[in-house]
Amino acid sequence: MKRLKLKFLLLSAMLALVAPKAVLAETTISGSFPNIHGKSLSTPIGWGAAYGTVFAGAGGTIPAPYSTKSDAAMGVGFGIGNPKKQVGFEASVMSLDLSDWKRYSANLKLHRYLGCGSSVAVGVENILLGSTSKNLSDSEESYYIVYSQGVQDDSFIKDGTNTTKLHYSIGIGNGRFWDKSPYDVAHGKGKHGTAVFGNVAYELFDACNGIVEWNGMNLALGASKTFMVGKQSAVVASAGLADLTGYTGDGVRFIWSVGGGIMF
Repeated sequence: MKRLKLKFLLLSAMLALVAPKAVLAETTISGSFPNIHGKSLSTPIGWGAAYGTVFAGAGGTIPAPYSTKSDAAMGVGFGIGNPKKQVGFEASVMSLDLSDWKRYSANLKLHRYLGCGSSVAVGVENILLGSTSKNLSDSEESYYIVYSQGVQDDSFIKDGTNTTKLHYSIGIGNGRFWDKSPYDVAHGKGKHGTAVFGNVAYELFDACNGIVEWNGMNLALGASKTFMVGKQSAVVASAGLADLTGYTGDGVRFIWSVGGGIMF
């Protein structure tokens, strides 16, 4: 069935993939690395999958905005290239509605590690695939650019791992970062958001980040926990509360995602 647009269920939220420890162990670039845990609930970040990584994941909302029903999506993807020396490329394909399996989209991202815990990325989300997706979709293609930084102050650096506890991202985009849904417009919430989005993530305890973010439309709060499987793979589980303000939606809703990846 046709559902409301799931603005948080694109690649940045659904596949909360982290870099394997083997990648972060490289010391060819100065500064401390970001930690390997999820850093956003719904917004893009400047870091991305690379080095021959494959990943898969799923996520959902309970309930969907302006609905009493839940909704979910899932997808698979890969990351190649070397973002430290050249550029990393990340791509994925997603099923946007698990109730009928008729809507699919692609997501593309180029990212470059700048050193000292920082990275920049440009990307596009929700490139609709096939006539069936285009006829049924209530989502929109979204382009963005985002800069991310792992704070390098000594008070935020973990001894032994040379990783930072505090991270932030700021970016700008169109589509889901700018255009509100017809339901929001009909309920007098305006036509546009800020286009600017951002997130802050802090490591509360080992392998778990607390996250606050603005997705261009509304505020969200949550956490992301990493489970390492050896040195080359990880599983990430994230959960939070979305639509914490009255700018969009009809109330606070629970969001979740689970993703995993392995580097070959």
